[in-house]
Amino acid sequence: MRDRRDFLKITGAAAAGVLAHSSIPQTAHALPPLPVNAATNESMPTRNLGKTGYRVGVFSLGGQATVEQPNKEAEATAIIERALDLGVNYIDTAAQYGGSERWSQRYVGQVMKRRRKEAYLASKSHDRTRDGSLKLLDESLKLLNTDHLDAWQMHHMTTMDDVERAFAKGGAIEAFQQAREQKMVRFLGVTGHTDPDILIECLRRFPFDQILMAVNAADPHHLSFQEKLLPLAVEKQMGIIGMKIPSRGRLLSNWPAVGPYAGGKKQAGPLNIKDALYYVLSLPVSTVIIGVDTIAQLEENVKLAREFTPMSHAQLAALADKTQPVARDALFFRRWS
Repeated sequence: MRDRRDFLKITGAAAAGVLAHSSIPQTAHALPPLPVNAATNESMPTRNLGKTGYRVGVFSLGGQATVEQPNKEAEATAIIERALDLGVNYIDTAAQYGGSERWSQRYVGQVMKRRRKEAYLASKSHDRTRDGSLKLLDESLKLLNTDHLDAWQMHHMTTMDDVERAFAKGGAIEAFQQAREQKMVRFLGVTGHTDPDILIECLRRFPFDQILMAVNAADPHHLSFQEKLLPLAVEKQMGIIGMKIPSRGRLLSNWPAVGPYAGGKKQAGPLNIKDALYYVLSLPVSTVIIGVDTIAQLEENVKLAREFTPMSHAQLAALADKTQPVARDALFFRRWS
């Protein structure tokens, strides 16, 4: 495994010692076949993950909530194990989840020691430079106990400054291309929450394989990703992953949450988890990722995924109307000024 990571240590003298210098392998090692979870097809509907050749279950496990909290290894690994047992075949994590200790990657890595072949493993780099991103990738592979990622994604592209830095000379895009050429990652992606135009510009500049976008039933009310970004991703035949489905509880009636604009008070949302989930699954997404606090939440989500039937345009519009009073809190991750 280490010889396949050696290329990540490469840097020029100008990198000021961020990474140690070594030589790139002359030939890339072949990647193993795509993961297979034998339980997926019986557990829930599957969809194409764009042009990757992978059939992904419509519900996937996010790497936040319990899975990123400090000193929760027993609870977090139990959730990940149970997710795989239930047929979940896509796991999302990031170098930024769980703070400096990278708890999310640590917990996922504990399970990947034994079950790497069952899950499409996606992680992210929030660094906008080539050398910084390569360093994060090297650390991520160690923590995740793997020698490759199925998807590596530019994390949380928020402003045009992010775009310019990532695509400049010495920017993160160079690391992403190098990692794919050296077979350390299978596919490349981009993620974002705040402004559809930022992600549209990313797709204009580079043919990413997949996109992770924040979209929920409140989306039509402000800087809608459904209006232009989602159709563009469909046109490009990308793998499309939805996130922020319940908006960290702010859309849910049974889980009152304190939103940034709720005046410091807890307020109940207008939807149940079924409606929140089915809204997004009725859009042309490949899968959705949701972080869970408990195994009970995980099992409920998988059950709902198994029973999913698409909503009509009228039903989707009615749900969006319900979210209007809490739209600012439900879209707390959007750019508002």
